[in-house]
Amino acid sequence: MKVVAFERNKQGTGASRRLRNSGKTPGIVYGANSEPQLVELDHNALWHALKKEAFHSSILDLEVAGKSQAVLLRDVQYHPFRQIVLHVDFQRVDANKKLHTKVPVHFMNQETNPAVKLGGAVISHVVTEVEIECLPGDLPEYVELDLAKIEAGQSLHAKDIVLPKGVSLTAHIEADNPVIAAAAVPAGAVSSEAAAEGEGETPAA
Repeated sequence: MKVVAFERNKQGTGASRRLRNSGKTPGIVYGANSEPQLVELDHNALWHALKKEAFHSSILDLEVAGKSQAVLLRDVQYHPFRQIVLHVDFQRVDANKKLHTKVPVHFMNQETNPAVKLGGAVISHVVTEVEIECLPGDLPEYVELDLAKIEAGQSLHAKDIVLPKGVSLTAHIEADNPVIAAAAVPAGAVSSEAAAEGEGETPAA
C-alpha cells in the first residue's frame, strides 16, 4: 500500500497545531539506523487509510520527496473525542532483518460450527490480534484460526493458529500460549434446555 507524505521542517506544539488547522497531520519516520525524519500527511487521506486493516499490519510504501521507503505503522494518536488524527509514527524496515509486529486474527468457519448451529454455543473472540516475527517479505496481512471443530467448553490457543511459511509467534506469545477463542453455551440456554427436559418427565407417585 502506497502512502504519500511531505517533508516537515517545523516542530513543536504551535507548529503542529497550525499544521492540523490546515488539514495536515504531523508524523515521524524512524529506524533502520537512519536519522528520524519529520513528515506531514493529508489528514483526510490518512483518516480513510486508517480504517483499512491492511494499513495497520502491512509493509507500507512511504514516499517522501520522491523517494520511497518501506515502513510499518507503529503508533497513532487520536484526539480524545473529535475525529482527528493528532500524530503518526512510522518505522523503517530492513528487508534482511526480522521484525516483531501484531497482525489481526481472522476467525474462520464459525457459522458452520456444529456446536453453534445445533448446540446453541456462543464463540467468544478473546484475542483479536497476535504478535509474530518474520522477515518483512513474509509478513501476512492477517492470520487465520479455524473454528470449525471447536466444541462447547473448549478453547483454542495461539499455537492452534496455522502460520504461513516463514512466520512464527514471538517468544513470549509462544511461551504464554494465550486463549484466542472460547466456546460456551449461555446459562440461559442451558436452563431452558433443562426445563424442557423436565416437562417431559412423569412425576413420581
